[in-house]
Parts: sequence; C-alpha cells; structure tokens
Amino acid sequence: MTTAAAPDGHARGAALAEAALAGDRRALARLLTAVESRTPTAESAIRILHPRAGGAHVIGITGAPGSGKSTLVNALLRELRARGRSVAVIAVDPSSPITGGAILGDRVRMQEHATDDGVFIRSMAARGHAGGLAATTDAAVAVLDAAGFDVVIVETVGTGQSEVEVVATTDTTVVLEAPGMGDEIQAIKAGIMEVADLFVINKADRDGADQVERELEGMKSLAMARDWDPPVLRTVAQQGAGVAELLAQVREHGHWLRGHGGLARKARERARLRFESLLAEASVRRAKALAGPARLEAALQGIADRTLDPYTAVDEILSQA
Repeated sequence: MTTAAAPDGHARGAALAEAALAGDRRALARLLTAVESRTPTAESAIRILHPRAGGAHVIGITGAPGSGKSTLVNALLRELRARGRSVAVIAVDPSSPITGGAILGDRVRMQEHATDDGVFIRSMAARGHAGGLAATTDAAVAVLDAAGFDVVIVETVGTGQSEVEVVATTDTTVVLEAPGMGDEIQAIKAGIMEVADLFVINKADRDGADQVERELEGMKSLAMARDWDPPVLRTVAQQGAGVAELLAQVREHGHWLRGHGGLARKARERARLRFESLLAEASVRRAKALAGPARLEAALQGIADRTLDPYTAVDEILSQA
C-alpha cells in the first residue's frame, strides 16, 4: 500500500479485516477491491491480517494462452471441494491499457462454484504489470490466506513470455503445456523452466502429447540440477482426467517443502520482495515530498531538454531531500 492510513481509513480497514476473518464474503470482496486500488483502508486491514496468514497452500497455475488454465483451475476446484477443502482463486486477467480494467472478467468456466461458500473467486487486472501478475497479487494472497482458505490458487495471464514472477507469490508452481501450441514448446520461449515445480501436459488426449513430454524431459535434463525434480504429468481437464494425480503431486511437493525448509525460504523471499517494493515506494514518496514540486518539475524539464542527465537529476533530488 502506498500511503499512511487516515483515521477513517484505519477504522474501515479494521472493520473489513474483522468481518473478513469472521467469514463475511462481501467484506472480503470489498477488502480485495481496496487492496487492488492500493488504498489506506487496505493498508490498515493488512496490518491486522498479516500475522494471521501463512496457513494456506498457495498454488500458481501458469502457461501460454490456449493451454487450458481456467479449465484446469475449475477441475481443481471441483476435486478440492469434493475433499472438503476451502479454495480461493485469484485469476489475473489481461487489462485494458486505457481503463486498466479486467477484460476477461470473472471466469465463466468457474461459475458452477459461484454459490459455494467454500469457494471464493476474484479476477484482478494485471494493469500492464510485467510478469503477468498484478502488483497487488501478493497482498491479495495474504488477505485470502488470513481469511482461512485452505488453498489459494493464482492463475496468471499466461502471456508465455514473463511468468517467472509467479514463483515469488506461490508455494507450488504448475506450468501448463498442451499439444499443438507451436513448433517450440512454450516453456522454452517463456523462460519459465526454472519456475516449474510441476509440469502438466493438458489436453493430453490430443495428438502430440508424447512429443511434448519428450521435449519437457529433454529440457529438464539440460537445466541446472535442482533438489526437487519437477515431474511431468498429463491431464484432460475438461474431463477431470489426471486431476487427482496432479493434486497428489502438489501435496507431495508441499511435504517436500516442509521437510527441506522450502516453505521458510519461500516466505523469506516473499517478505524480501514485498518489503523492498514498499520501501522503494515510500522512498519515492518521501523524496518527492521533501524536494517539492518546483524542484521535481525543474529536474524533469532538465532531463527533457537534455541539459541534465537523469542520474545527476536523481542525485540532486536525493541530496536536497
């Protein structure tokens, strides 16, 4: 969040946080809206909720468009609910460069769960943020975690190019591939080989699934050795085939993380990234406030006129601040 909470914002944030902890889904939705808008209300709520988080297994689902991410998430929801697990989904959508709104909106395929109190689904606009994740996704995950969901699923935009950011937000990252996606396997283009904890070949009933598996196994043999060897699984999400096996591997990866200190390492990395992000935002606000609008405008004009280089401009602003 970007500003110190005003008294009224503090009260609203505290009220929303307590209501969300009590299971009020409307309050939870309003709180996530505040988180996405980066308001003082959200800041106050997260101060309360942060100590309550840490109990959910956070699963990232990423992959190129057309690989069937939303269909797989829907199948995972069905299977997890059959096991009595509560699930929250953050579906990070592409966003309009003009309005910043989520183009895809709520995922139609997941609407069968709309009346299930054990499921909460939220679409968030990526707003052009690199890596396919909204800048506020990590905060939203913390809110849903604190609200008591057993599993939080983050489905990314899946542009196929810069999905590595998902690993900073999730415990287990599932990378989807599908036959017929092109001459090269999409993970090679995306550079997400190192991100995957599990590879899933979805739509595995199509021709070409064997080739995709061979390519994935070949990539694994060329990649840097890791303590956890990502398995390659097959699913036909539309039919629910292979979903139980996928969840078994997700659970196995969770056990492995706990046994090898992986959860603590991931928590530390998330803390570092979030802390540095907030620190940078606070530093920029402070420098701008101390320098004042006149000095900032003079610096910008100097850079535009090329009478001042940007590094010197920053040095001068910081020295004045």
